[in-house]
Amino acid sequence: MTADRDPTTGELATGYAVVIPTLGRDTLARCLTALAKATGPEPDSIVLVDDRPPGRAAGGELPLDALGPLRGRARVARGEARGPAAARNTGWRMVEAPWTVFLDDDVCVGRDWRARLIRDLAAASEETGGVQGVLQVPLPLSRRPTDWERNTAGLARARWATADMAYRTRALRETGGFDERFQRAFREDADLALRVLNAGWDLRVGQRQTEHPVRRTGPWVSVSAQRGNADDALMLRLHGPGWRWRAQAPPGRIRRHLATTAMAGAVLPLAAAGKRRAAALAALGWALATAEFAWARISPGPRTPQETATMLVTSVLIPPVATAHRLRGQWRWRAVTRVRGARGERA
Repeated sequence: MTADRDPTTGELATGYAVVIPTLGRDTLARCLTALAKATGPEPDSIVLVDDRPPGRAAGGELPLDALGPLRGRARVARGEARGPAAARNTGWRMVEAPWTVFLDDDVCVGRDWRARLIRDLAAASEETGGVQGVLQVPLPLSRRPTDWERNTAGLARARWATADMAYRTRALRETGGFDERFQRAFREDADLALRVLNAGWDLRVGQRQTEHPVRRTGPWVSVSAQRGNADDALMLRLHGPGWRWRAQAPPGRIRRHLATTAMAGAVLPLAAAGKRRAAALAALGWALATAEFAWARISPGPRTPQETATMLVTSVLIPPVATAHRLRGQWRWRAVTRVRGARGERA
């Protein structure tokens, strides 16, 4: 495990390239403009991975002109539309600089981001394999945040999120980069961080700041997000029961969702078997669990009629959907073996 050094001075190298996977969203131009306007040393290169499916890619060119004076440093690579992990792998494998900095296409780096990035990289020891940026999620000041806004705000506390994460390119080569079995923007960053740590590198948080706005979504986003429970099943297989503690990930509610779903599923069989008291207790347990879940989501929010109605309906749907995705993941990844160096402590 060695870090690259400047051949002239012998000091640890701070040259960097920026990799941005994109689906061609409207936010990309703002992201590139902020990167171009930031003060500090310019990146060696900027790799934009166009991960749009072939039909969508025909909808227009990427807004490279937003890079202004950095336009000549940009390259566009075609992704395979297999998710952000595969797209980032396509990008960093084109990098020759000592550091690869991953940005999401909807973030907005700070005005002095490039200068602070160089300070972050210069402060990294030879054993440091990655340096995370500080994410800021702007929330409304005139009201309480919605459930989705609060979930997005969790990125400000997340560790090793690739919305703004710098890795030594050497560390990426040693670990093979992102695991492309993670096909959503979920857990692929935590998995890579754990494998980098397993390889003997350290990870630290830097001082540069990046804004991550709340993405506009529909009312069912919290239900569709439950697909991440299948990714959690893969994380468990790869890194053991202590993976959340090592990745500093919140515990989640999957055990409660499993219990809530089990109680709901037991009502009709118990009633059909003539066990009415047991069926009534199961129904009561489901109702209480669902009410607790709904209130946990409603109480810190704006409590508007629309938000309350959405929380009530989705709180009924989420436990069985989460359970289905978790069981699907456990079955799909049942033959996966634990990665080398993974630890099983601290469930």
